[in-house]
Amino acid sequence: MAHVVLLGDSVFDNAAYVGVGPEVVQQLRSALPDPWQATRLAVDGNVTADVRRQLGGIPPNTTHLVVSVGGNDALRASGVLERTVRSVADALGLLAEVRERFQAEYAAMLDAVRSVARPTALCTIYDPRYPDPQRRLLASTALTLLNDVITREAFARGLDILDLRVLCSENADFANPIEPSVQGGRKIAEAIRAFVEAQPEQRDSRVFARVRQG
Repeated sequence: MAHVVLLGDSVFDNAAYVGVGPEVVQQLRSALPDPWQATRLAVDGNVTADVRRQLGGIPPNTTHLVVSVGGNDALRASGVLERTVRSVADALGLLAEVRERFQAEYAAMLDAVRSVARPTALCTIYDPRYPDPQRRLLASTALTLLNDVITREAFARGLDILDLRVLCSENADFANPIEPSVQGGRKIAEAIRAFVEAQPEQRDSRVFARVRQG
C-alpha cells in the first residue's frame, strides 16, 4: 500500500485559496486507488529550510515523498528585481547571488530528504500569473535560475521531477497569481499519482509533465 507525503509550501497547502473546493491533498486522495493514503505536511508560507522540520512528522509507513518548495524563497528575494544597476553584467551578478544562496539551501534540504530513503519527486516552480505582463515576464525569467537549481539537483541525485511549469500552463490553473486553483490542483494530483504508480527499472530521473487523459 502506498502512502504519499507532501512536503513544502502552499502549492500543496492551498485550502485557503480554493474556497469550498478541495485542496491538493484531498484531490490526491480521490485520485489514488483504495487503500492508498496521502498526508500533507506542507505548510503555506514555508520556505526551503522549513522542509527539514516537516520531515519530523513523516509517518512510519510513508512510501513516497513529493516536495514542492522554492516559490516563497523567490518571493523573499524578489526585491532584487527592483534594484538599480549600471549594466546587464551587474544585474546578472545580483541574480547569480540569489541563485547561489538558493542552491546551497536547496541542496541541504535534499540531503535531509534523501536521508529518509523513500522514492522522491521534486516539483519545479510554476510561472506566476501576475496581471501585469511586464511583472509576469520578469518573474518567470528570474525563476528559470531557481528551476535550473531544482532540475540539476534532481538529476544529480536520480530524483524524479514534476514539472509544474508545463502542468499548470493555463490561467484557470491558478486561484490567484501564485496559488493553484482546483483545476491546477487536479493536474498536480494526477501527476503525483503517475509518479507513485510508475515502477522504474533503474534509478534514473523521470519527468512528469502531462496529465493522463480519461
